[in-house]
Amino acid sequence: MLRPSALSVAVLLCLLSGCGPIQSTSYLIDTETMLEAARVAQADKLAPYEWTAANLYFAKSKEEVGYSDFEQAVDYGKKAVAFATKARDTALKVGRRASDPGPNDPPAVPNP
Repeated sequence: MLRPSALSVAVLLCLLSGCGPIQSTSYLIDTETMLEAARVAQADKLAPYEWTAANLYFAKSKEEVGYSDFEQAVDYGKKAVAFATKARDTALKVGRRASDPGPNDPPAVPNP
């Protein structure tokens, strides 16, 4: 019986990590996660440009996977993750800014 050595297993794992279907699937999963985080942060209202771009790149990445064009799917997946992350961050920043009182706002008066 042949037993694979630790070195051959490590080499095989390194080769598989560069595999297009694995990378594109990973980016699709990452994008879905970030889009959900952006949706919870109300990015569709607070960061509409980034939200729309992330969704369009996500859809295009899934389309390219369907055509087995994994290199393009990975490229679109990277852009989708970047825009989804930007949408979440922008929405959180805008939401925080809207909830913080400005310097010209009157101080809150406590109710007796």
